[in-house]
Amino acid sequence: MRSMLTAFGVFWGIFMLVIMSGAGWGLENGIMSGIKDFAHNSCYFFTNRTTVAYDGFRKGRWWSLHSSDMEVLKQSFPEIRLISPILFGTWSEKNTMRGDKYGTYSIKGLSPDYQYIEPQTMLYGRYINNVDILNARKVCVIGKRVYEEMFHPGENPLGQLLQINGIAYSVIGVNIPVTQVQIGGRSEESIILPFSTMQQSYRRGDNIDCIALAAYDSTPVSEIEDMIKDVLKKQNHISPDDLQAVMSMNVEKEFTMFNNLFSGISWLIWIVGTGTLLAGIVGVSNIMLVTVKERTKEIGIRRALGARPRTIIIQIMGESLLLTSVAGFTGLAAGVGLLQLVDMMLQSVPSETMFFRSPQISFGTAMAATAVLLIAGMLAGMLPAWRALQIKAIDAIREE
Repeated sequence: MRSMLTAFGVFWGIFMLVIMSGAGWGLENGIMSGIKDFAHNSCYFFTNRTTVAYDGFRKGRWWSLHSSDMEVLKQSFPEIRLISPILFGTWSEKNTMRGDKYGTYSIKGLSPDYQYIEPQTMLYGRYINNVDILNARKVCVIGKRVYEEMFHPGENPLGQLLQINGIAYSVIGVNIPVTQVQIGGRSEESIILPFSTMQQSYRRGDNIDCIALAAYDSTPVSEIEDMIKDVLKKQNHISPDDLQAVMSMNVEKEFTMFNNLFSGISWLIWIVGTGTLLAGIVGVSNIMLVTVKERTKEIGIRRALGARPRTIIIQIMGESLLLTSVAGFTGLAAGVGLLQLVDMMLQSVPSETMFFRSPQISFGTAMAATAVLLIAGMLAGMLPAWRALQIKAIDAIREE
């Protein structure tokens, strides 16, 4: 009973280590699976009021980005792999109509590159292309929710017309977002127009609301972010010392923050789990010390009959290692079994927005846990084995 209660401490330590590691991995899987397909090495640039008077312009003026700014950025920075303007339409009530159906959706003006920054899967048709941009075609790509509300189930929407703010657009595609990172409203409830068409339809001239770009993986976008801001300031007559006129959202930094967060969680789990395991190991060491005390006479007789110190050490450390290993591997198996059960339950109720999925431990984690077990079992037996070697044969035989 004493050995079983002591072994339970080791069992619980390794069991909690496995459960916490699996839970941490499940949380990381749930969050990262929703954003992993988004262009990690990307950045968004948008405008704000100026805070410094410059080049004849007063402080506090509003200004706009232009399509020509993108061409300058392409020529100035060969590190840029993808670049797209973003225009945001008005959220007017019932801005979309088809027959007797009405809906209110977000309107976006984009370029073909944007489908690789914020990936989309096409349910019907295609995404906008460069010909649509050059000819300012009155075409649109609608989100899945827009399709479900504007069309009958199973109806082919391609070539059908939608009235968007009073202008007829031909549907060329229905898209489904691949990532949960969606800029400017949910993609399922959005209508995408060629940005050149939207500039004409909304009388925006050459103005755009935002520039989204992604750099090649060999160059972190953070390295060119400030230089891009400087170019935009120069193009739009903004003081180089104005720190707020050009704002940015660096997606690379956000992903780095997520990775650091999960690394911190992983380290915390190992610290807490290893601490719990060590508490059980201390219990094993104590119980082995009691065992050595109870076997003092036996050890003395064995030493008197010629038993070598190595034999005594193997006996004590072997018992300690056996007790630790049996309890530890039982805890490891129980933890993995529970994680598998939870995973099966989660798979039975799949959800695209689930923030916790596939809780499990990697093979490396299992091997690390096994190594910790074996080392801990040996350490637990070292002190009792050393104590056993200090017993003199003649004194042990007289022990009562």
